[in-house]
Amino acid sequence: MDIRLMGFDSPLFHALHHLVDDNDGKSTANAPTQTYVRDAKAMAATPADVKEYPNSYVFIIDMPGLKSGEIQVQVEDDNVLVISGERKREEGKDEGKYVRMERRIGKFMRKFVLPENANVEAVSAVCQDGVLTVTVQKLPPPEPKKPKTIEVKIA
Repeated sequence: MDIRLMGFDSPLFHALHHLVDDNDGKSTANAPTQTYVRDAKAMAATPADVKEYPNSYVFIIDMPGLKSGEIQVQVEDDNVLVISGERKREEGKDEGKYVRMERRIGKFMRKFVLPENANVEAVSAVCQDGVLTVTVQKLPPPEPKKPKTIEVKIA
């Protein structure tokens, strides 16, 4: 089946589709781990907006119904911003049964490689009305190097 017909035209979905098609249920040494596939699906299902301002980068992700304790914001390897968490199905509140379940549950994650001028020591995250906003301040531009004057001695 052509995955473009299903509305999934992103490169990540193409890669996952090829991994599933090429493997055909056979175990190979190059097959991705379950963790890798789970993380790739979580990343594909977590859309984000990224804005650049003169003094910062801002990452905006919708997270309806999540509490701040269910969201993690980290910087890995000195330049990778990782936003992750998990939405769980509410259990045991009443005796009703689901007739339809359309809201997404499970892991979500996004990774962003930060530019060189990102100040990883100045990162803030605020979740308001179901929207997570992560702000990464920019480092000030380096001072232009002044030419070094060499004294010419008379011999």
